[in-house]
Amino acid sequence: MEMLWLAKARAAWQSSRMTTNTMNKPIPGSAAPRISFVSLGCPKALVDSERIITQLRAEGYELTKTHHGADAVIVNTCGFLDSAKAESLAAIGAAMSQNGKVIVTGCMGAEETSIRASFPEIFAITGPQAYESVMQAVHEAIAPPHDPYADLLPAQGVKLTPRHYAYLKISEGCNNRCSFCIIPRLRGNLVSRPVAEVLREAETLVAAGVKELLVISQDTSAYGLDLKYAESSFHDRNVRAKFFDLARELGSLGVWVRLHYVYPYPHVDEVIELMAAGKILPYLDIPFQHASPDVLRAMKRPGDQEKMLERIRKWRLVCPDLAIRSTFIVGFPGETEEDFKLLLDWLAEAKLDRVGAFKYEPVAGAPANDLGLTPVPPELQDSRYRRFMEQAQAISAGKLKGKIGKRLSVIIDEAGPRTAIGRSKGDAPDIDGKVHIASHRPLRIGDIVSVKVERADAYDLQGIVA
Repeated sequence: MEMLWLAKARAAWQSSRMTTNTMNKPIPGSAAPRISFVSLGCPKALVDSERIITQLRAEGYELTKTHHGADAVIVNTCGFLDSAKAESLAAIGAAMSQNGKVIVTGCMGAEETSIRASFPEIFAITGPQAYESVMQAVHEAIAPPHDPYADLLPAQGVKLTPRHYAYLKISEGCNNRCSFCIIPRLRGNLVSRPVAEVLREAETLVAAGVKELLVISQDTSAYGLDLKYAESSFHDRNVRAKFFDLARELGSLGVWVRLHYVYPYPHVDEVIELMAAGKILPYLDIPFQHASPDVLRAMKRPGDQEKMLERIRKWRLVCPDLAIRSTFIVGFPGETEEDFKLLLDWLAEAKLDRVGAFKYEPVAGAPANDLGLTPVPPELQDSRYRRFMEQAQAISAGKLKGKIGKRLSVIIDEAGPRTAIGRSKGDAPDIDGKVHIASHRPLRIGDIVSVKVERADAYDLQGIVA
């Protein structure tokens, strides 16, 4: 579960509607048709947006930052939580107030009836990953001005991330059936991409200047299960569509490789060896969600967290620099004070490096709604959330304090004449901490430099270029 808003609904829209050519054809000699785009949700949705935008640009459409005057608006929605749906509906409403042709896609697009109940004049609605349907709707709204094969695009396509890092989506959907989650209903079961296809995309990104690949999917460590780990040909050799093999191959490209949304299946242990050898970043993003066996059972999650603690200890013996981040849910229905205390005790022992938490929010259609468990009152949810985050913050502060005096490799995200902001190997963009840097020489975005850590707070580090 994640609530990482990579793009917010644009605010303060004007109230007029645009008019378009009644034949939906660009006027000869006129400027290229313009599309306004809103992307909401997690990094997996961002990759969907990148694919759509790449196709739009390939066909000669231009992107505009405002709905007013655009030939159509595309809203890529998130529908995971009710709060996410509310944000998506607000974005749709803002687009509708400005533009007569709004195309809705993404996770909430799977709920066409509820969208049309609020906005019956929506031009088109498609579900998640429905790239062809989105483009068909765009063509109906305003035809492309030319043959897509007559124009050039960057080989890596259009990216919404900075040039020096990119998300690499390796699969769609999920085979898990967590009781709080509706992702399988929205995006279906696991569908892995052929490994050669993933590796070719990764090579293209690296050739275009990407310094960090962020590997994402709904369940990254399940990669290839649906393909029965089938081999495919890459550079005249066969590679298995398996989590370890993919990580090993990506680690040979000479850039940072960061693994997100990794379920702790037994075979994850093998990848720790690659991290210890410096092949991929010593970073694991594992959605543990809770530690109480009763709560995990209700969530339909793996429940033996004692064994998980032992695995974490072994991982750190193999790879002492390993950074583990996770997210947890507090206030799940039926969660008792004893359950919550178990969670705090587990967190104190696990000493995870980066931790986030969410107060449980019921999702329409999720099995958790039908478990018959007593809801946790909002004020108790708030209290537990504060207690959890205070403990997580203290753990983070202690671990970062231990980095003072050390030298860390840092990738630069923002650069000025004498200062810069970057991230260590233990920090993913947007969700983890930052390294604030002083430098006697100008640094460039995308540089990877050695930084001596001088100070630390609960989440961030400060240092000087060594």
